Amino acid sequence: MANLPKVGFVSLGCPKATSDSERILTQLRAEGYLISSSYQDADVVVVNTCGFIDAAVEESLDAIGEALRENGKVIVTGCLGAREGVIEAAHPAVLAVTGPHATEEVMAAVHAQLPKPHDPYTDLIPPQGVRLTPGHYAYLKISEGCNHRCSFCIIPSLRGDLVSRPVGEVMNEAEALVKAGAKELLVISQDTSAYGVDVKYRTGFWNGRPLKTRMTELVSALGELGAWVRLHYVYPYPHVDEVIPLMQSGRVLPYLDIPFQHASPRILKLMKRPAAAEKTLDRIKAWREACPDLTLRSTFIVGFPGETEAEFEELLAFLDEAQLDRVGCFAYSPVEGAKANELPGAVPEEVKEERRARFMEKQAGISARRLEQKIGREMTVLVDEIDEEGDAVARSPADAPEIDGVVFIADAENLQPGDFVKVRITDATEHDLWAEKT
Repeated sequence: MANLPKVGFVSLGCPKATSDSERILTQLRAEGYLISSSYQDADVVVVNTCGFIDAAVEESLDAIGEALRENGKVIVTGCLGAREGVIEAAHPAVLAVTGPHATEEVMAAVHAQLPKPHDPYTDLIPPQGVRLTPGHYAYLKISEGCNHRCSFCIIPSLRGDLVSRPVGEVMNEAEALVKAGAKELLVISQDTSAYGVDVKYRTGFWNGRPLKTRMTELVSALGELGAWVRLHYVYPYPHVDEVIPLMQSGRVLPYLDIPFQHASPRILKLMKRPAAAEKTLDRIKAWREACPDLTLRSTFIVGFPGETEAEFEELLAFLDEAQLDRVGCFAYSPVEGAKANELPGAVPEEVKEERRARFMEKQAGISARRLEQKIGREMTVLVDEIDEEGDAVARSPADAPEIDGVVFIADAENLQPGDFVKVRITDATEHDLWAEKT
């Protein structure tokens, strides 16, 4: 195998980009290429980029530059690749540039530099494909693109309109992942609740059984596989209400990741987002009444063009009322191509950062109080790793990997990553929990 061509790989960005990377890596291994963990051993390097906000663009350009310095032969893909001129202006020496979800184009660029090896033994790959996540959890992408045109976002121009994957294909992938050891499936897309809209919710088939191409039916079927099922990137359509009973019954995790973005009706309208904060609060109340253990995660933007101090205070009041469990906050970034950049009333950077700090301070208190309420409770957690001190780092149903908190368990004897374990919560901070085995 020493003479087989080696491809280095750098994966940046969100879980959807990670899923794209896994597909490219799977295809590389399927065709017999080796994956190199260093620049020096690689014959060519693929960099999967992010271009959603300015900080991500800078990180991606830095990564391309590092790969060029260390290796010299670089193929660029991903969201920033859709803005080919930006990459070529900064790094004209790259070999090729493709956009996101472009496995075939990336493979063509690789083939141009490294002819496809012909070895039947190296064509063998595991049925779940090549994954960048630990073996006990996996991202499951159900669609690409987005039909919304939020004024702050350029994702549709990068990834196109919504294209739902066939429901049978999604279920077959999920089944293969669980059979390979995945204990948790993280459902991702640009807009999970829009799944199937583009195909008019047509009926597909899984194991000979009819199954509608629709979020509720898909989630219910995923819940039959015996793994945790966690929903990300859920747009608050009315039919989201249908999955709450599935969460209460234990079919899927009681966890919703819904990016509300703001609470001011005027700002939401400028963002081209749903502009009914009062209805949102009513729905949150109804969801929690139906499923008391529901965890709500969301993200918000402060410093959006034209945002007044009064509108920002309206957002803080929303936090007090909504009592969300997990929250992320971004200062508005005028990413190139976003329609919101044309709006009047740009907020100064120092004001954006001051508001972001106030927002996070407010939410920190809310998160801390909500986690304190879990002290003394028993729950099942999933072990992610065993640290150097011999303690386990795990996650509860309320914690998505890498973005939420963790549960620290002292004395992890006989525990391994991927184990489910029953614990009692003994302490809490604004982010994490501490527990003991029961």
